[in-house]
Order: sequence, then structure tokens, then C-alpha cells
Amino acid sequence: MTWNREELTGEILGSLARRHSTATVLFHHALADRLGLGPTDHKCLDLLHDRGPMTGSELAAITGLTTGAITGVVARLERRGMLVREPHPRDRRKQVLRPTASAIRQVEDAFAALPTDTSTLLEGLDVGQLAAIQQFLTRATELAYRRAAALRAHKLSTVGLSVAVSPSTQELA
Repeated sequence: MTWNREELTGEILGSLARRHSTATVLFHHALADRLGLGPTDHKCLDLLHDRGPMTGSELAAITGLTTGAITGVVARLERRGMLVREPHPRDRRKQVLRPTASAIRQVEDAFAALPTDTSTLLEGLDVGQLAAIQQFLTRATELAYRRAAALRAHKLSTVGLSVAVSPSTQELA
């Protein structure tokens, strides 16, 4: 089938994007299960690994979880030896959350144990095509973070609560 730009754009941004999103969510649920974690705990650990150490309040702001829910996530990950709390460098009342080297290794090992068929996804693509994929994924990720923040802000504003934007959530908006 020959696609024109409008049809291809509609396919990518429509059903294909939704199917990919659903498959990704299901994959990460299975990965979390393999690690003996709940999906929320796994993704919080992933955020700490990706963005670096942060406070529980900052993690709550990024995820949209309550600070109480984050306390539960932190306690579960800490009991499993996957997260440590360290004193905040500038505010002794706060703690900084950091994934342990062991946790990072466990996640990497779980990915390494998967079939290597993902490497074939990019075979035969030239540098221009790879750059387009990289640009699309970067933009799509940034858009997803902004949309999540907007949905949370809308939910809070409809219940009459004000939304405070912290430096860690500003980059998402």
C-alpha cells in the first residue's frame, strides 16, 4: 500500500501510537512482575535512575502520586534493598532518594535476559531514518510528560485546589 503524508501521519498518531503505548505498558507490568515489584514501584525506581536522586516530594510531583503513596513506594523499595535515603545536601529536614547499584543491576539483568530481537528493529535504517526516530521519540516523550502534568493540573483545578509548579515539574510543562 502506498501512503500519502496525511494518511501516514494519521496512522502514526492514531491507532499505531495507542497500540504501541498499550504494548509498552503491558511490557513494563510484566517486567515489574519479573522483578517482584508493582508497576508503580518499578517506574518510580526507573525515574530515580533516569533523572537522578531527588526528594520524595519531587518524585511525587513528577508522578502525580500523593506524598503518602510515595512513602509506601520508598518503604517497599528500601525493604528490597533497591533504594537508599540519604541526607539532603542543603536541607537537613529532607532526604534524597537514590536507587542502589544492585537495583540498577537487577533491572539491567532483567532486560539482558530478554531475547535480543530488539536489535533487529533498527537494521537496514540509514542515519537519517535513525535521527528521525530519535527525534520523534524525544518529542513524544516530552509531550507525554507535558500531557500528564496538564491532566493532573486540570484534575486539581476542578476540585478547587491550586497547583504549585516546582522546578522538577516545570521541565515537564
